[in-house]
Amino acid sequence: MARLPRFFVPGYPLHVIQRGNNRDALFFNKADYRIYLDWLGEAARRHGCTLHAYVLMTNHVHILLTPEQPYSLPKMFQSLGRRYVQYVNTTYQRTGTLWEGRYRATLIDSEAYLLTCCRYIELNPVRAEMVRHPREYLWSSYHFHAEGKAEPWLTPHALYQRLGRTAAERQKAYRELFRRKLSGETLDAIREATNKAWVLGSERFKARLVRKIDRRIAPLPRGRPRSRPA
Repeated sequence: MARLPRFFVPGYPLHVIQRGNNRDALFFNKADYRIYLDWLGEAARRHGCTLHAYVLMTNHVHILLTPEQPYSLPKMFQSLGRRYVQYVNTTYQRTGTLWEGRYRATLIDSEAYLLTCCRYIELNPVRAEMVRHPREYLWSSYHFHAEGKAEPWLTPHALYQRLGRTAAERQKAYRELFRRKLSGETLDAIREATNKAWVLGSERFKARLVRKIDRRIAPLPRGRPRSRPA
């Protein structure tokens, strides 16, 4: 089945996943993670993407961002990807591609899913059983949102800002969100939307959005099964 074209709607965030080729590693030591984050921030500023959340796993990355223009996201990933591949190949004396084809992205209904998607991203190391709590994992935006760690490449989303009047109030409210597990239904919805490039949002949100863009934003409804001949 042909892949659906990516789409862009001004002001709406996207959840993006990019994986290593054949699920191979992308990062080999701490310096690699730091370099990737520095270059991610540079590429985002250069091409007009506002970064809100991230996690760098061993063989894939999750990023939550808002692009300013239709070309912002592809140009950001193109410049970052080429630069990082060149660095890895030179540093570790390897050749060939590093990435598994193109990145995957889904547009998010901010009101319904923004903070949920942040938690989904930052809980990846917990689901992978690498740590027991996201605070124990170095390479995610949890420390920015929950502890106030300075990360100059990140911009808190407006919905995060509404969590409290002060930074301390917002951080405490954000930590409280992690007392509740994400349901299996929520996990499945996020995974399906991102892997298949559907919109992640309420039915009302999807109905409004479909009038703005010229492509399907959700799976077609399943038809009734055909009756077998007698």
